[in-house]
Amino acid sequence: MTRRTRIFIGILLIYGIGIAFLLYSVVADIDPRYRESAEESLVDTSQLMASLVEQDVIAGAINTARLEPLFRSVYARAFSAQIYNLHKRRVELRMYVTDRRGRVLFDSLGRHTGADFSRWSDVSRSLAGLYGARTTRDIESDPATSVMYAAAPVRWNDEIVGVVSVGKPVQSFGQFVIDARARTIWVGVGSALALLVLAIIVSIWLVRPFGLITDYLRWLRSQRQPPGLGRMVRRMVDTLRSSLGEVRDALTGRNYVADYVQTFTHEIKSPLSAIRGAAELLQEPAMPQPERERFLANIANETERIQEIVDRMMELTALEAQRALERSEPVALAPLLQQLAAGARDAAGLRGIRLVVAIQQEAQVEGDPFLLRRAVSNLLDNALDFSPANAEVVLALHVEGRRARISVRDHGPGVPEFAKDKVFEKFYSLARPHTRRKSTGLGLAFVKEIAELHRGKVALSNAPRGGALASFTLPIGG
Repeated sequence: MTRRTRIFIGILLIYGIGIAFLLYSVVADIDPRYRESAEESLVDTSQLMASLVEQDVIAGAINTARLEPLFRSVYARAFSAQIYNLHKRRVELRMYVTDRRGRVLFDSLGRHTGADFSRWSDVSRSLAGLYGARTTRDIESDPATSVMYAAAPVRWNDEIVGVVSVGKPVQSFGQFVIDARARTIWVGVGSALALLVLAIIVSIWLVRPFGLITDYLRWLRSQRQPPGLGRMVRRMVDTLRSSLGEVRDALTGRNYVADYVQTFTHEIKSPLSAIRGAAELLQEPAMPQPERERFLANIANETERIQEIVDRMMELTALEAQRALERSEPVALAPLLQQLAAGARDAAGLRGIRLVVAIQQEAQVEGDPFLLRRAVSNLLDNALDFSPANAEVVLALHVEGRRARISVRDHGPGVPEFAKDKVFEKFYSLARPHTRRKSTGLGLAFVKEIAELHRGKVALSNAPRGGALASFTLPIGG
């Protein structure tokens, strides 16, 4: 992964983390807000019921005789209330009344009559003239059984003689919380994606006004016959992907150029030093002619190496800037491999290398025949360079489902462990076993760019019985 791609992904990650944090904060705040609303209603209800109970206080004693038939009637009521997504059929409100010592005189559920509730915060605080509330689980190990209580004091002649506490199961409004969280997440994710798509569209528009339409129309005009719907959709996706690449480069362009310049400078420093050293030695008047010819040959070789690096660099840069295939047509792979093998056999024969072509099944892909030929040629040249004399190199074609895989197998030293993650980096090269010289290090990077333009993949690994195995995978039919 290139540095500019990492920066672009980093920007997207920062955006995603920011949206996720915002959504998490909003979603986490939903439950407390619903609890606040429910508690506010319980406070009103407790004050109302305390006023009702106060009507039956006689000489400081609380009479709860009419509460039991009241709640029996309320719990027995049959009704149907559709509250948005919640269908409510029964009353879940509960209430208990205590005396001035905190002992329960009445419990609407009939569970705790006679119990001592003086240590519960809703009772103790209300008896002290303060606001009292609590949340307690009916079943200690089950959070879903939590019940919220809000209490109000019962007064007689300005004296607190008891407490009315009204409760409501949290589960009764938990469905609203779950529904609100789900809706918030969907709206948040949808809004974030819509904003991201809008930002990408605006970025593409700023980078290349009308460029997408122009590229797509140019491709349509270049087709010899009207393309099918599948090909048109795939081309549209490729065009959008290339535009995203341009947006990425626009965001990280300075680092991209800096990387290129730094790497290029490092690569040509060695041949330039060799040329300068040879030029300084050639200025010695007493240098023998054979030595002079050797240094002149060194200058010519290093100059040729610099020229090759520059040519390859310009070619690779042009390919990266292309973004999407300018030329695309059906390409039969078997004849292409046979032609490449025939052209490479003379060079292979000089070192006694046998070049074998193994076609499992013919396959046709959609792409640029010139670029595909260049990609496979690079892989084949690499295999010949690293193959020992009198060995065998196998160029094969396999069909795996809807993908065609071109493989090149040699019997050389293979890929060292330290180089496995670097072989496709620009300017990274390993010394050839028979010459001890390195290439420009741009060949495999060139192959990788061609593979990505064709929506394919390239890989280089060690073969099971020694040597290296390069594979170039392409979608069949484009």
